[in-house]
Amino acid sequence: MTTTTMDPKLKQWRWRVFAATWLTYAGFYFCRKPFFIVKSDLRAELEWDLPAIGQIGFWYLLAYTVGQFIGGAAGQRWGPRLLLLIGLGLSILANVVFGFSNSFGTFAAFMILNGLAQATGWSNCVGTMANWFHRQERGTVMGFWATNYQVGGVLANTLAAFVAGEYGFRYSFFTGSVVLALVWIFVLFNQRNRPEDLGLPAVKDPAAPPPPTSATASSRLSPTPAAASPVAAAPHDQGRFVGWTRQVVANVMIIGAFYFFVKFIRYALWSWTPLMLKESYGLTTADAGYLSTIFDLAGIAGVIAAGYISDKLFKGRRAQVAFIFIVCLAMSCLVLYLFGPTSLLLFGIGLGLVGFMLYGPDALMTGAGAIDVGTASGATLAAGIINGMGSIGSVVQEVILPYVLERGGVGGVFAFLLGSACLAALFMGLMLWRNSTGKSDL
Repeated sequence: MTTTTMDPKLKQWRWRVFAATWLTYAGFYFCRKPFFIVKSDLRAELEWDLPAIGQIGFWYLLAYTVGQFIGGAAGQRWGPRLLLLIGLGLSILANVVFGFSNSFGTFAAFMILNGLAQATGWSNCVGTMANWFHRQERGTVMGFWATNYQVGGVLANTLAAFVAGEYGFRYSFFTGSVVLALVWIFVLFNQRNRPEDLGLPAVKDPAAPPPPTSATASSRLSPTPAAASPVAAAPHDQGRFVGWTRQVVANVMIIGAFYFFVKFIRYALWSWTPLMLKESYGLTTADAGYLSTIFDLAGIAGVIAAGYISDKLFKGRRAQVAFIFIVCLAMSCLVLYLFGPTSLLLFGIGLGLVGFMLYGPDALMTGAGAIDVGTASGATLAAGIINGMGSIGSVVQEVILPYVLERGGVGGVFAFLLGSACLAALFMGLMLWRNSTGKSDL
């Protein structure tokens, strides 16, 4: 079924679902980013030292990591809609508590809850999108769709920084909760797991072969490009786990390892850039928050560019595009390492370069790539595993970088980013090699 012959109601619902899932993931950032923006204020007003603040971030990210695996598996079994509505509601609750709390223990406990709640987002949004858009359009569609976490990050950063500067850090948590509550209402009326839930025909890949019978299912690679992943046959059923071959499992693990290092970089800059700008360059909380949005703003263009290029120029070969971007990411991290510690201007330029080069492969491999490698029926699980492995990187940086900052300053942080970019390139090179040997088709 092409978009030109598609049922008008199906067309309408595709874009309602696009909007609902886009707003869901963008909205989550309004209850995720305030803590990272106001770290310096928490340090000053509540007299928490850097390791203590890092510990709160650690508990959040650890819960987020564990939640990725749980959320992906639960969404595969019970459907994304239920998981998303629960996750949004719990994240709102946690941020209201942050706004009132002075207690380290309360902050840490509700950060764990917020991490688990936020973890329902990516895998279940990706799993929803997998059922509404086919492979030939997926790179471009997911490229635009994946601007959610850059736009959400920019808007959440800006709002949290403005409110903290005008009214105090507590109101950053309250206003974020209000925004996410509005998103919850929109999702309630506009998200559905798949077309069949509305009595509409399923969206299928135009060039996809007929499903194999049990007699013909095997672990061999499909020779048809549209069937990108070498998976065993599994019903397109939201409530049943898919059967993956060893090759698919290996591909998911390699992408997950790649994403470990990408997410180490991403969360290092999200988590510590506002504090570094305030304490190393003398900016105010508001100005540091505004300037840190360069990272996400540049990432918007990077995501759209990578998705479009993968469809139009590389014909769905996502790994090739990701490898090119990651090599350029390593060079951008080198700019930060060499020039960022001594110049605020070059810090900002390097931050923008890293954002553009990082977000493209980030979104490509965890969005369209996760669907391609896990197939539409296994996309929720694949996205959960890949994002969960990546989130381990975000946990590790939150433990290591407070000590690096205290002992080596911003230069030490940039050295870690450069090393992580090089290792991400290594794993993406391994995916290219698997493509060349017929062990993957990504």
